[in-house]
Amino acid sequence: MSTTRGAEAGPPDPRRGIPSVDAVLTDPSVGHQVDRLGRARALQIVREVQRQARQRTLPPGEVVSVVATRLAALADSPGPRPVLNATGVVVHTNLGRAPLGEAARAALVDASGYADVELDLATGHRGRRGGAVRGALLRAVPEAGDALVVNNGAAALLLATTALAAGREVLVSRGELIEIGDGFRLPDLIESGGTRLREVGTTNRTHLADYEDALAHGAGDGASGTARTSVAALLKVHPSNFRVAGFTASVPVAELAEVARRAGLPLVVDTGSGLLEPDPMLTDEPDVRTTLRDGAGLVVASADKLLGGPQAGLVLGDAELVGRLRRHPMARALRVDKLTLAALEATLRDPAAAPVTVARRASATELRDRAVALHRTLVDHGVTCEVVEHEGRVGGGGAPEVPLPGWAVALPGRWAGPLRLGTPAVLGRVHEGRCLLDLRCLPPELDEVMLDAVLAVRTAAAEPG
Repeated sequence: MSTTRGAEAGPPDPRRGIPSVDAVLTDPSVGHQVDRLGRARALQIVREVQRQARQRTLPPGEVVSVVATRLAALADSPGPRPVLNATGVVVHTNLGRAPLGEAARAALVDASGYADVELDLATGHRGRRGGAVRGALLRAVPEAGDALVVNNGAAALLLATTALAAGREVLVSRGELIEIGDGFRLPDLIESGGTRLREVGTTNRTHLADYEDALAHGAGDGASGTARTSVAALLKVHPSNFRVAGFTASVPVAELAEVARRAGLPLVVDTGSGLLEPDPMLTDEPDVRTTLRDGAGLVVASADKLLGGPQAGLVLGDAELVGRLRRHPMARALRVDKLTLAALEATLRDPAAAPVTVARRASATELRDRAVALHRTLVDHGVTCEVVEHEGRVGGGGAPEVPLPGWAVALPGRWAGPLRLGTPAVLGRVHEGRCLLDLRCLPPELDEVMLDAVLAVRTAAAEPG
């Protein structure tokens, strides 16, 4: 029996009919929305819809219409506007801290409908909430016996101190009673859960003997002046958003852990930034793995800083201690939703690919090349600017004294306002009368979007008269 060549090859793959990014963006039904929302926002939507078509959940012929519908809905929404971060600050608190990577954004879309959040698909029975994230965390931090995710770093610390020490005392160095964002202070946060803080040491110097003396005395005065409460845990907080220099002293985790072990008490360490393992660029930044190896019973941290994930609080450490937190009634009030679980698990698959990690590791040479290219094109369009050296920062309260060498395009300071109000909005750094545009936090494919954004506000940024 003879067969035709077409039969041997099989039917054509319908995915070949998926229109290209340029074809979608230039389609008349899409183009005017791109003008309103900006190319950066439009690119994100186009890629999400193309991915659905590649997965055969959307016919290729519907890509353009679906993109047009989604962009129209966004244009009519009063929600947060996308911003091109040109400040050089990687974890920018006012811009939502860590930007999510492509895998995390795709996971958000997949989880936005029905998802197996608490269902074991193999058995059809109820499953453990957050099981995939727990597994990913334990693979990333094998020193931990268990892991728990709550809705932010402050919540992780509150849950830990409340579950382990409500109605009792926690020992903490006076120099670690820090104030975090928006005026919130850790002492107020912790004591709101019914835990009493007992300060040891001084602002600039705390010694091992300070903890030992406090434990030897056994108890502190209760709030009423008559009630007495015993010490239930030791706490160490990394003062990530400031540095005290000069005549200083603090107790390393390993030494404090030994004191806690002898007293039969847990040591809780707040590392702050969510760095999971040592990083040679950030030698003074504590990481979760090392802290657990040094003897901490529990480590709490944020997921939306150096890890580069969504807003969440991480709790890792001794399985029995994590279990106590998981069973505490407060854990229900602090739990995360399915979107956070999905984005965090996707981020943990490849933390090195997170935009935060890529941005802070960007080489000065690469950044200079990109700045020179942007400068050259702007000059060709009659824009007065220059390329200057510029040091970025980690931001988000992490590694405050670590510079990130790079370069920026310097425009006159009057450009800053029109750029912030443009589409898309561009946030540069205003310094010494100039508006500096640092490309560190932008993926290279958005350099053209930055160029268009600058050129679009030339008239508004022109000098009066």
